[in-house]
Amino acid sequence: MALPEDKRALADVPDAPGVYLWKAADGSVLYVGKAKSLKKRMRQYVSGHDERERVPLLMEQAADYAFVVTENEVEGLILENSLIKQFDPPFNVRYRDDKSFPFIALTTGDPFPAIKYTRERHREGTRYFGPYTDARAARETIEVVRRIYPICRATCVQWKRVNARGGEPVGTPCFDAHVGKGPGVCVGAISREEYAERVRAVADFLEGRRADIVRELEAEMREAAANLEYERAARLRNSLDAVRRVLERQKVVSDKPLQLDVFGVERAETISGVHVLLVREGRVLAGNEFVVEGGLDVPYGELIEGILERYYADAPFVPREVLVPELPASAETLSEWLSGIRGSRVRVSVPQRGLKRELLGLASENARFALARYKHRTRYDEERINRALLELESALALPAPPLRIECYDISTLHGKDSVGSMVVFSGGRPDKASYRRFNVRLSTGDANDVAMMREVLLRRFRRAATGDERFAALPDLLIVDGGKPQLKAALAALEEAGVRVPVAALAKREEELFVPGWDEPVRLPDGSAALSLLKRVRDEAHRFAIEHHRAVRGKRAVASQLDAIPGVGPARKKALLARFGSVKRLKAATVQEIAAVPGIGRATAERILEALRAADDAPRRA
Repeated sequence: MALPEDKRALADVPDAPGVYLWKAADGSVLYVGKAKSLKKRMRQYVSGHDERERVPLLMEQAADYAFVVTENEVEGLILENSLIKQFDPPFNVRYRDDKSFPFIALTTGDPFPAIKYTRERHREGTRYFGPYTDARAARETIEVVRRIYPICRATCVQWKRVNARGGEPVGTPCFDAHVGKGPGVCVGAISREEYAERVRAVADFLEGRRADIVRELEAEMREAAANLEYERAARLRNSLDAVRRVLERQKVVSDKPLQLDVFGVERAETISGVHVLLVREGRVLAGNEFVVEGGLDVPYGELIEGILERYYADAPFVPREVLVPELPASAETLSEWLSGIRGSRVRVSVPQRGLKRELLGLASENARFALARYKHRTRYDEERINRALLELESALALPAPPLRIECYDISTLHGKDSVGSMVVFSGGRPDKASYRRFNVRLSTGDANDVAMMREVLLRRFRRAATGDERFAALPDLLIVDGGKPQLKAALAALEEAGVRVPVAALAKREEELFVPGWDEPVRLPDGSAALSLLKRVRDEAHRFAIEHHRAVRGKRAVASQLDAIPGVGPARKKALLARFGSVKRLKAATVQEIAAVPGIGRATAERILEALRAADDAPRRA
C-alpha cells in the first residue's frame, strides 16, 4: 500500500529539526531518520528526489508517517538512535545479533569495589569500560588486570557478604584470598585506602594509561626497597613485569600520546564487517569487530553514520579523534554529539596520509578478515545463493531454480571491433571454464547492439543444435544485458535456432527485468539475494566483454602499424601478435625480447622498434 495522496502533501510537517518515522499499513515502523529540516527531507522521499536505491521500495510500503521535533540536530541524533533500538526498522542499518556489547565494570558504589564482566550498562554506582565485541577478550583482560592488581571479583560470595556488612570483614577467607590471588578483603588483610588505590590503578589500566602505571610502579618499588620492605617490593616488581608483558604484546604505533578509535568497514551485499582499532597513548590496545546489516544497497556515508551512532551509544569512553574511511553527511552533528559524551572536543575525520592513514588501512584489512570469518562461520554465501535461486524461480515463474544462468553482453566502439561475451554461473557461482567469446561478423553499416546480440545468440544456440559439445548444456535462465529490444532479439534468435529456454532482459538504469509475455517489468527488491546475484552475473558479462574488446582492438592496432614495416609479413605479424598482443606492450619491449620471437632477427627487431617510435613522434612534429 502506497502513501495516500492526502499524506503525500506533508502539510503538517514543520520546517524544523527532528526525527521522522515511515510506517507500514499495519502501523509497524519501516524506517527512522533524522533531519535538519523535517519537511525538506521528507519531501525528498515522496517526490522521488532521493537517489538511494532502497527509497522507492520503502515508499511502496509506506502508508503513514510520524515525526518528533527536537531542539537541534544532536538531540535528533540521540532520539533517532533510541527509536531504532526500540523498533528495529527493516530499512535501517542493523546489527546482525541482538546481544548487547560486553563491558568490564567496576562496582565503585561499594565499600570495596569489585571487577566483573557484564552486558548491562545501567546500574548506578558502577563504572563501565568498553564496549568489547569479543567476550573472550573482555574476560582475558579481567584475568590480566587481577594478576597485576589483585582486587575482588563481583561473583565472590565472601565479597558480597563483606559489602552487605558495610565493608566489615567476615573472618573467613574466600578461595582467591586463600591461594594468594585475592586481596583478602574478607579477612581484613587490606585497608580501604590501599584498596581504593588499586581500584584507581585498575581504572587507569583499563582506560589505556599504562605508561603512567609503569612509572608509578617503578617509583613505589624503589621506595619499598629503600625502606627495606622487600616483600612489598617483590610484589610491585611482579606487577611491573606483568604490565610490561602486556605492553610488549601491544603494537607501538607512535611515540606521541595518540588517542584514537579507527574504524575499518568492509561491505558485501547486505552485510558489512567492522573492525575498530583502539589506540591509546600511541599503542594499539585492542581490536573490536562486529557485523552489521546494510551492505552495497546503503550509501557508504549513511552506513558509517549508523555504525558510529550504534557503537558510541553504548560506549562509556570516547577518544579525542575518530578515524573513518568516509565522512557521513552529518559529520559535524556526530562530532558535537560525541563531544557531549566525552566532555571535550572530539574530531571525526578521514586521514589522507601518514600514520593515521596506515592505521585506517590496518583496520580495513582486519574488517575484511572479520567479514570473511563471519561468512565462513554462518555459511552466508551458500545460504545467500540458495535464497537467490529460489527467489528467481518464484519472481520469474520458472519451472525450477535456475542452476545454470547464462548472460550475454556486447562491447563495441562505433561499430568497430565488436565482440560478444557469454558468461555462465553454475549453482550461483562463476563457471569460468564455460565462458565463451564471439567476434561479431556483421558489417559496420549493419552493426547495432540489438543486431549484434541476435547474431551472438544465434551462433551460440545453432552450435548447440548441431551437437557442439562446448555449447551442449542449455541454460535454465538466459539473461541479456538491455531492455525490450534486446529481449526481442534474443527471442528471434532462439526461435530461429529452434531452442526454447527461459529468457529475460536486465535493464541497467532501473534494474528491471523484462520477461516475454509480461506487460510490466519485474522489479526485484533492492538488496535482495536474487537482484544481487543478477547484478553480479550482468557485471561479469560486461567485464568479460570489455576485456575481450580491448584485446581485439589492441591486436588490430598492432597489425595496422606492422603492415607498414618492410620485412614484416603475415607470418611474422601473427607471431608478434601472439607474443605481445598490443601496441603498448610491443613498444615497451626491448630489441632482445622482440628478436626472441620465432622468425624475427635482431635487425628486424630494431627496424620494428624504430618504426613504432617514429609513428609516435610524427604527431608531435606536426
